Formats: sequence, structure tokens, C-alpha cells
Amino acid sequence: MTELLEQAIAKLKNLPANEQDAIAAMILEELEEERYWDEAFARYPDRLALLATEAMVEYRTGKTQELDSAIAYPIWSKR
Repeated sequence: MTELLEQAIAKLKNLPANEQDAIAAMILEELEEERYWDEAFARYPDRLALLATEAMVEYRTGKTQELDSAIAYPIWSKR
């Protein structure tokens, strides 16, 4: 386990049980989503490149719009 993860867990241990459970659920969900996307792109390796190309075409042709800062940067972000 990394030092940073150990620090995070040490702080989590001081939180109330319901907050610990909420953060644990978020971490587990994030790990599951990462696994899903890793598997999906492993099955179809060219798909990510195709999606990126399509996104750039949409951007260059003016078919995109800026994200609202509340959407682009969640409240837990330090941006």
C-alpha cells in the first residue's frame, strides 16, 4: 500500500461510520467503472481512437459546447 493511501485510510478511520461507508461505496464504484472501461477497450482497442477522432471532428466543426464549471469540476476537485 502506498504512503498516500495509508494517509487517506488513517483519516477515514476518524470519520463517522456512515461517512466511511459513503466514501467506501464511492471508491468501490470507481474501481468497478475502471474495470469495466479497461475490459471494454481491451476487447475493442481501436474504439477509443475512433471515439477521440469523432470528438475532434465535432469540436472542429463547432458541434461542441463548453461544460458548465459545476459539471466539469466536481465539488471535491481542488480546481
